[in-house]
Amino acid sequence: MNFSEDQIYRYSRHIILNEVGGEGQKKFLESKILVVGAGGLGSPVLTYLAAAGIGTLGIVDSDVVDLSNLQRQIIHFTPDVDLSKVESAKNKIEQINPDVKVNTYNIRLTSQNIVEIIKDYDFIIDGTDNFPTKFLVNDACVMIGKPYSHAGILRFNGQTFTYTPGNMCYRCIFKEPPPKGVIPTCSEAGILGAVAGVIGTIQAVEALKYILNKGKLLTNKLLTFDALTTQFREIKLKKNENCAVCGKNPSITELHDYEQPVCEIKEQ
Repeated sequence: MNFSEDQIYRYSRHIILNEVGGEGQKKFLESKILVVGAGGLGSPVLTYLAAAGIGTLGIVDSDVVDLSNLQRQIIHFTPDVDLSKVESAKNKIEQINPDVKVNTYNIRLTSQNIVEIIKDYDFIIDGTDNFPTKFLVNDACVMIGKPYSHAGILRFNGQTFTYTPGNMCYRCIFKEPPPKGVIPTCSEAGILGAVAGVIGTIQAVEALKYILNKGKLLTNKLLTFDALTTQFREIKLKKNENCAVCGKNPSITELHDYEQPVCEIKEQ
């Protein structure tokens, strides 16, 4: 890839990094990353990946922008209220960086469409706020061998880890969705908006490290964040050989759809 003068200037702070350089920036521009959810987590993820020059960004979200979203979903602005989130996010990405191609999926992910959507992307980011989609994204990525970043936020807490084939997956920690009503929703429990920025930014960093093949990813560990104490905690975990989806003898071999209210995080 021959960089234009504008590209050399735009990405100069990447290019001067030994770990990135021109080769790394070329990898960014040739990569494809799918972000599931253009909300609190997806907003910083999409913003930073667009700025970094990820060549193709896919956005999956079936919702529209609501006034209550604007407290944390920083890719959406007041005039975007009632606009579809994917179109709102696409508009901002195109203003941030015209190098980026944006694919929008204004649909709800299901067991019937997820594989077709994720199969052509290099890395998947789960920025959703509900258990059904989190389990669906995990199971689909494990089954077809796609790396992805998980995250969850609620109140003043966040958590994240990265899955790559052969390592611990979401079901290694959380075997199945909890019963309805056990975990409160964001509208019931609240969320400090900036927490989404902290965790979403870490997800973006993980995606960029994966594309570069540099550094250590958050595999086989769960990183938690408590905003009230400003403490990060890294919990070392390991692949569960009896996991229902990634274990030696998986009992889940087909994708399933679950019903569940939004927002989750496991308190540590």
